[in-house]
Amino acid sequence: MEILIKASQFILSLSLLIVLHELGHFIPAKLFKTRVEKFYLFFDYKFSLFKKKIGDTVYGIGWIPLGGYVKISGMIDESMDTEQMALPPQPWEFRSKPAWQRLIIMLGGVFVNFVLGIVIYICLMYAYGEKFLPNESLKDGVWVQDQLGKDLGLQTGDKILTIDGQTIQKFGELPLEFINGNNYTIERNGEVVEKVIPTDFISKLVDRGKNAGSFLNIRYPFTIAKVQKDSLNAKANILPKDIVTAINGQAISYYDQAKPILENLKGQDISLSVKRGNENLNIPVKVSEFGNLGVVFTTLPIGDLEKLGYYQLAEKKYSFGEAIPAGTNKAWTTLTNYVKQMKKIFNPSTGAYKGLGGFISIGSIFPSEFSWQTFWNITAFLSIMLGFMNLLPIPALDGGHVVFTLWEMITGKKPGDKFLEYAQVTGFILLIILLLFANGNDIFRTFFK
Repeated sequence: MEILIKASQFILSLSLLIVLHELGHFIPAKLFKTRVEKFYLFFDYKFSLFKKKIGDTVYGIGWIPLGGYVKISGMIDESMDTEQMALPPQPWEFRSKPAWQRLIIMLGGVFVNFVLGIVIYICLMYAYGEKFLPNESLKDGVWVQDQLGKDLGLQTGDKILTIDGQTIQKFGELPLEFINGNNYTIERNGEVVEKVIPTDFISKLVDRGKNAGSFLNIRYPFTIAKVQKDSLNAKANILPKDIVTAINGQAISYYDQAKPILENLKGQDISLSVKRGNENLNIPVKVSEFGNLGVVFTTLPIGDLEKLGYYQLAEKKYSFGEAIPAGTNKAWTTLTNYVKQMKKIFNPSTGAYKGLGGFISIGSIFPSEFSWQTFWNITAFLSIMLGFMNLLPIPALDGGHVVFTLWEMITGKKPGDKFLEYAQVTGFILLIILLLFANGNDIFRTFFK
């Protein structure tokens, strides 16, 4: 059922983005009286699930859910209709239109993707606002329990000040900023320390696997989930949700402070101070020879931690007028972060290419429980990602056509049809290789790691 919910969201989001992207090409083509022969959601190799011709255009749904397309007369695209291109140009064909019109037609899809992403973010800001944990709320620093965080140079208690010179306001943004960043500063024991993010950090992050958890966490109080049945303290007066506030008289605020104290109390009978609701109790317990109490630790939701006074969440509500710049800024931040990630991917020394994913990776970012807020957040991100990817100067993409058109407008020389055909084939091969590599990564991570 979980897979079905994820897949349904993925297909719905992808279908929406494809239709609107292709509509971005379709509308200016029609405005400039260019014939559009096909408008398809998904690809229709050999046959279609549905098709209907209205005017000069066949509208349809293909059976291969890997994208979609509009077939514009007189344009060298993925259809590779060389027979049509061998005939004399006709007034309604793309190749007969002025360069500026062709440029607008080619940029239409990308334009729609970026505008759609901005509009969705504006609507989300207006409808839901923002609720987040400010980084400055972590008065006692972060919890580093993963070896990757330690390899990064972090220690429990560090206060992260800046990454690449920028102050990070939201704690939830820190992992992504470390992925995109090159250096950072922390406050450790009252001293400001500058550190460099290791070049192979992303490679190690990818190698950990998607189920390894975060390398960076907030610090949690020592909250009891249960007492193990075969432990020394199985009959002790310890209940689930008890919060340990002191061990043998030594006060603690966080779970990570307990281990070194217990290490020094191995095999001893001690007193455990706990907070239970509004009560404060002292419970006699035994410490095992391994330095543990035989209890299972659990985390608390951030809302409960706020009520207990550990952290202070920030909440922002926006009027529609305020949501416009907030949503636009969110879209811009999303785009710039994605560009930074692409730069890392094209730098082999970072190992970021190992994290490149295909349809499985994209589908997996959707949650197993449906939420309109989450769905539209992911759709906005994918829209901006699709817009950027289509701007890449690869001949089979919109960006490749844009480059050739701009060259023509600057030099006054139009590339020959044969050159464009060869360029299209080359670009298509590059895309197939990229697609195979990305989805191959997905398969390897899913079945062999």
